[in-house]
Amino acid sequence: MLTLVFLGLSLFVGLIVLAVLGRYFRLWLQSYASDSGIGLFDLIAMSFKKVNPTVIVRSKIMAVQAGLGDSSGITKQGLEEHYLSGGRVPLVVQALIAANKAKMTELDFKLATAIDLAGRNVREAVQTSVYPKVIDCPGKNSGRESLDAVAKNGIQLKVRARVTVRTNLNQLIGGATEETIIARVGEGIVSAIGSAERHSDVLENPDMISKTVLARRLDANTAFEIVSIDIADIDVGSNIGARLQADQAEADMRVARANAEGRRAMAVAREQEMLASIEESRAALVDAEAEVPLAIAEALTSGKLGIVDYYKLRNLQADTEMRHTISTVGVSGVAAQTS
Repeated sequence: MLTLVFLGLSLFVGLIVLAVLGRYFRLWLQSYASDSGIGLFDLIAMSFKKVNPTVIVRSKIMAVQAGLGDSSGITKQGLEEHYLSGGRVPLVVQALIAANKAKMTELDFKLATAIDLAGRNVREAVQTSVYPKVIDCPGKNSGRESLDAVAKNGIQLKVRARVTVRTNLNQLIGGATEETIIARVGEGIVSAIGSAERHSDVLENPDMISKTVLARRLDANTAFEIVSIDIADIDVGSNIGARLQADQAEADMRVARANAEGRRAMAVAREQEMLASIEESRAALVDAEAEVPLAIAEALTSGKLGIVDYYKLRNLQADTEMRHTISTVGVSGVAAQTS
């Protein structure tokens, strides 16, 4: 009975050993052949840690074959930690190999894993740092074909530029992206053209834009370093200054017309006031003339005015009216003859 139990246990242990060897022997053999330093028990422990042994072994072998050992920070424990953190282990190792081949000393395993965990493509960043890329300004997704700026003489210029940048690995974490570079370069180009006295100065020396923009250090706090700014094309646009002056003259004319209309309305109102005043004076005159017969009657009644004096007064009034009629008729005849 004991013999059967012993044989059963031996068979069970043998099956377990065969299963382990069947799963991990090939990886262990690859690790042993490449001298990556990952043992069989390390592979078994990775399974208990929920780490994919294949990813770790192949990444470690790739680093060792490229001449990057534990001294460069690429250790078994570091690879496992980065895998458990959700990082892309093969991508990080490939980026470190590319940086080592390009003799970039600023990128180490710690910085590469930090860049990868930040969501950036560290391999693409290394490639861009080695081989700079060109960014169009304005951007292709902006919907604009050119940057429009106006010189001091009022002439509009339409500019298209190309910005050559390389990745700044030390500022890749937290640094601004390409959109910030495009916006800053566009602002610098508009400012440089706006400070020019004449648009012909810009057309004669387009490099003045590049020098002015580069001197402003627009790549500060960004993930890129501006290598050069090249003006691809400059076109002359509209005469914005003349248009603004014409609009200003039109506005001034409308203001002057409104002021003149106001003064005319004030004059008309004043004229109406004067006519009303004349009518008031005329009404007062009629009231005063209406009191004259009453005063004469009262004078005759009281004896202060005699009948002879009354007839003299009437004759005087008749003579006055006759003279007024004659003068009026004479003036009208002269005016008729003249016309």
